[in-house]
Amino acid sequence: MGDRRLKAAVDEDSVKEEGTVGENDGLELRLSLGRCSWNGSSSSRSRRTSDLVDCDLNVGSSSYSENLVSGGRCWHNTGEEFTGEMEGLGLDESGSQSMERTPIDDRYIDAHNKRAKVLFEEEAHLQVPSFVTEAAVPPAHENYTDSQTLVTYENAMIYYFTPNINVDNSRNPINIRGCENDSGKIDTSNADNSENRMDLTEDLLHLVFSFLGQRDLCKAGATCKQWRVPSMHENFWKSFNLEDAEVSQENFEALCRRYPNANEVNLFGVLNAEILVMEAMTSLRHLETLYLGKGLLGDGFFQALTDCPALNSLSIHDATLGNGIQEISVHHDRLRELNIVKCRVLRVSVRCPQLQALALRRTNMSHALLSCPKLHELDLSSCHKLSDVGIRSAAASCPLLASLDLAFCSYVCDDTLREISFACPNICVLDASYCPNITLESVRLPMLIDLKLHNCDGITSASISAISYSRMLEALQLDDCSLLTSVSLDLPHLERISLVHCRKFLYLNLLSPRLTYVKVSNCSLLRYISIASNELKKLVLQKQEGLANLSLQCNNLQEVDLSDCESLTSSVCEIFSDMGGCPKLKSLILDNCESLTTVRLNTCSLVSLSLVGCRAVHVLDLLCPNLLKINLDGCDHLEEASFTPVGLENLNLGICPKLNVLKIEAPKMSVLELKGCGRLSQAFISCPNLTSLDASFCRQFTNASLSSTAASCPQIESLILSSCLSIDFDGLSSLISLQSLTQLDLSYTFLMNLQPVFDSCCQLVILKLSACKYLSDSSLDSLYTRGALPHLRELDLSYSSISQAAIVDLLAYCANLVSVNLNGCVYMHELVWDESGLQSTETLIRGTSSNFLPLASSDGISCAKTDHLLEILNCTGCPYLKKVVIPLTASCFHLAKLNLNLSANLKEVDLACPNLNTLNLSNCTSLEILKLDCPRLTNLQFSGCSMLSEAAVEAAISGCCIWENPILYSCTKTKLLQRITGN
Repeated sequence: MGDRRLKAAVDEDSVKEEGTVGENDGLELRLSLGRCSWNGSSSSRSRRTSDLVDCDLNVGSSSYSENLVSGGRCWHNTGEEFTGEMEGLGLDESGSQSMERTPIDDRYIDAHNKRAKVLFEEEAHLQVPSFVTEAAVPPAHENYTDSQTLVTYENAMIYYFTPNINVDNSRNPINIRGCENDSGKIDTSNADNSENRMDLTEDLLHLVFSFLGQRDLCKAGATCKQWRVPSMHENFWKSFNLEDAEVSQENFEALCRRYPNANEVNLFGVLNAEILVMEAMTSLRHLETLYLGKGLLGDGFFQALTDCPALNSLSIHDATLGNGIQEISVHHDRLRELNIVKCRVLRVSVRCPQLQALALRRTNMSHALLSCPKLHELDLSSCHKLSDVGIRSAAASCPLLASLDLAFCSYVCDDTLREISFACPNICVLDASYCPNITLESVRLPMLIDLKLHNCDGITSASISAISYSRMLEALQLDDCSLLTSVSLDLPHLERISLVHCRKFLYLNLLSPRLTYVKVSNCSLLRYISIASNELKKLVLQKQEGLANLSLQCNNLQEVDLSDCESLTSSVCEIFSDMGGCPKLKSLILDNCESLTTVRLNTCSLVSLSLVGCRAVHVLDLLCPNLLKINLDGCDHLEEASFTPVGLENLNLGICPKLNVLKIEAPKMSVLELKGCGRLSQAFISCPNLTSLDASFCRQFTNASLSSTAASCPQIESLILSSCLSIDFDGLSSLISLQSLTQLDLSYTFLMNLQPVFDSCCQLVILKLSACKYLSDSSLDSLYTRGALPHLRELDLSYSSISQAAIVDLLAYCANLVSVNLNGCVYMHELVWDESGLQSTETLIRGTSSNFLPLASSDGISCAKTDHLLEILNCTGCPYLKKVVIPLTASCFHLAKLNLNLSANLKEVDLACPNLNTLNLSNCTSLEILKLDCPRLTNLQFSGCSMLSEAAVEAAISGCCIWENPILYSCTKTKLLQRITGN
């Protein structure tokens, strides 16, 4: 093609050409992209350029032209933005590259490794002619659509690929930061006199450009002269991807001449693809791979295939071949792969002596003639119009055939497969899925490796006997074979087998030392499974409702899932014990196996066991020293459980309410929960590292069980015996063995004497005696008369029957208590501290210890000199409490939370607590007097205090910071609420 002049479209405000550049000794290459037109107004051009951005074309173009034409728009950029980009590349303000900068930096390429994000100034020697008013430099980002900075893609390519541009001796660089001034000329006043350029080596540019697609290469090439040559290197243009693009014949020819060594062309969905591919086969002498589709390919195309000597792969998809009447002939001496998929053609003839892979799937041909002596792979799947005879003749003509796909070829029968097996003895892969006429009873395929028989209604147990002759078989798929009743195979190389939705399947027997994968699912009638393998590591047999017998000889089996196998009996446990056939089993899942009644496992390898939903299990006997995890959710009929020994670190048996006998030997166990085991009467627990035991509501937990547990578990720190009604004085005496006990819960018991606790549990920090109705005042004497439990910090006496005097003495003398719960104490009438301490008319002067120094006042009131550490005091629901007074002299400097909720008879509250921040007076319906001197109070709740006036509340909180910081309050008085919140 001769030289041509190119003119770029210009908008109405563009200036006209005033000169030309030097002669061009190259050829023009201009690629017409999509629907983009380069003529018209600026608005039209901008809109069409946006269309260009969205197209998927991955091929750019270069242009050698005599003239440099205007029409693009200047890419405006501020100096700050330019400097920032330069700094990102290790450049100084002059554009020079920093010496200490690493040549290759990840920041040159974006997160997708597709585009080099680089800003630069044009080379110093590149001079813009006087008639060019705007530099045609495109933005680096392909989605850049600013109307003032948008450039046409083709203009940028023309500008860049013009090889000869006038150069003067000044070598002044183009200042791409500049814009037009008022006179219409480019303002270069801010440009430095030094040479501003980014001098990247050619090797570095090649490395960066190797991450770009062809479309981005075009943009890079149109950016500057330095990038032009490496972006046009033929190593980046070995493949033309023109899928779904609109390409003219002229431009495609130019592209082929520019890169004659290209070896791959994709013209899928391209209009007039037949004409273009004829040009490609003529011009590209090294063309090896060709993709076509969505069009019409006539006889001329197939006749011209011989003109492309290097072609070895041809793919045609969804196309019409020929005129639909005559035969299409594919003849090529070097073609190795041919794919004709979903094409419309009447007859096909293939004569390719070197062809190795042929796919004709989903093609509506009625006849196929093959002359391919070296063909190894043949795909005829879904060729519904190809007759049984046609398939037979096509496959039998390829003696070296190794892979045959006949899926959905409903005409295929055993006779066809038998003749093919005689003509092609090396077939190792066969897919005959959805072929209802195949039984394989008389077919012998000794070299078969992979066999797929999905939804073959003719496959029966007799077919399996024929398959057993394929001694090399490695993979077998028999899904949805509705007539199959049994599978018995002894194949030394079998690795994978799949049996899904075989409705009549009853029996499975596999003997294969190399078996690694077995999938059996939704075979509801399956009764017996026997598997012997040295390689199988995981076996999943879920939802086999009829499975009653299981035999496994799998030396490397590690995971077994038998969920929802409702017919499995207790005998299955023998398989998974040490004397069974799974010596390396680590995980066993028997969820919802409702026929299991006794689970006995003796194995050293088992690590995880799940018996979720096994409601019929009443005996559990585990001798699994390495067992670390067990799940017994839903085993609510379990009566006897033995874990001797196990490696469990924690165990929860509270979900087994009928548990009666428990034996545990677990050296690593630290947490044991028996909460809710109401029938547990015999417990033998030997866990030397146990730190927490929760036996709440174990009503039959005896003194003997507690004594043996305390003796064998000396490290217990938390012991919860709430509602253990059988525990008495003798049981508590055994706590002397627990020298580390810090938390003891004896709530809801019938205890009357706590002296064993005071004598034995010297490290106790938390003591809970809630609802202990039989405790008397004397039961707690040791706390405030002899200084028992010196480390006690939390005491719960809620709903107990101790008197007012005992409560007063506890609060006065046990100054180390931090949290006290007196909820629901019916004998507490008032809580009053005076200058001497808590007062009560019933209090007597008692003996003291070194920890507490009580003084006797003139009116017989006991007092304590030491400061109280009390922080939390809960008196919720005390029905007879009438008065609470805590003056500043009471030394309750640490009290932070006071809860008097639901104290219906409470009438007066007078508090002077400097650190109190939370006060709950909700539902104190009789409250009339409220006095507060609590500067840190931020949380006040008094909803339901109907007797309390707004003035009294306002006066009470006047000295509190709730005015400034009302974190939480509850008030039904609207005006007061508004004043508090400031609304």
